[in-house]
Formats: sequence, C-alpha cells, structure tokens
Amino acid sequence: MTVNHETGEIQTPQAPVAAFLASHLNGRTDEELSTEFHQLLEAVRTHGKKGSMVITIVVDPPANGVESAPMPIGVESAVKAPKPTPVKNLYFLDDDGQPVREDPRQMAIEFRTAPANNTFKDA
Repeated sequence: MTVNHETGEIQTPQAPVAAFLASHLNGRTDEELSTEFHQLLEAVRTHGKKGSMVITIVVDPPANGVESAPMPIGVESAVKAPKPTPVKNLYFLDDDGQPVREDPRQMAIEFRTAPANNTFKDA
C-alpha cells in the first residue's frame, strides 16, 4: 500500500494488466493471445497489408449482487489478419448482360491450319 501525499489517502497498488493476462487461466490465455499475435504478424509480413488484434477483458458483477462473491473475468480476442488479394480475370458483358471471355463487339475470325510443306527451296 502507498499513501497519496496530496490527499493523505491510502492506495492499494494496481497490478499490471500484462501480469493479469499472463496468469489468466494458468497462462493458457497468454499462450493463445501470443499465438494469434504471431499469426497476425506473419499474415501482415506475407501480404504486405495492415491487420489488427483487439483484446477485450470482460468483467461480470458478482453473483446475486453479493459483495464478497467472486467476479467472473474473461478475456476475448478478435484478429483481423490480411488475406491475399484475389486473382481477377477480365470479362466483357454480352447483349444479355452476361459475363463472357470474348469481346462480343469483336468480329470473329475463322482460323484454319496451314498445310504442312516439307519441300524447301534451294537458294
């Protein structure tokens, strides 16, 4: 405990949030958050886009309003990792508004195979 010299009030020291997260559920929460964090870092490095991670500490009031009852505390996380940019392909719209690969305004040219010629001219 410490004393606030301005007000003379006795203050209880506050535990760091990091220490709480490290010990929550016997360290399992810290391991899960660390895994998610490193997966986020890898996705950002791989895709070159930003990502985010939100950690929420949820505190419920004591059961039945009993002051000495324990307070349920949970930790939730949400990761928004970047994803690869989907590959796109080009399409044209036909007269019916349907996507097609060939330009419907382009004239079609009929192709045929040239005959094979194994005879060579001497120069």
